[in-house]
Amino acid sequence: MIEFSQGDIVKIEGYRNCLFVIISKNAFIKATGLFHVCPLLPGIPEGPVHISVCGNKGTSGTVICEQIKAIDSEVRNCVVVDTLPYGFKIDVSDTVQGVFEYD
Repeated sequence: MIEFSQGDIVKIEGYRNCLFVIISKNAFIKATGLFHVCPLLPGIPEGPVHISVCGNKGTSGTVICEQIKAIDSEVRNCVVVDTLPYGFKIDVSDTVQGVFEYD
């Protein structure tokens, strides 16, 4: 079984040319076998909930932080293609969390 971690950039079976960034905490992933992702899209300008990132292996794009999907790694064939550096993980995590804060 593949181990997934927060900040991994993954390709998910059933989503043709789209990559995703795992946003779930590692403890949640280990406890449930599920993780939450946001799409990583090329050519999208940065904005309040769109964060431009570049992975350790050079995979780049914009994380669409308001489009959160739950993925069951046991059902979907997921492959890790890259990982975000720590600073980008913080930026994405803070932005996702900000979507759910109180006004």
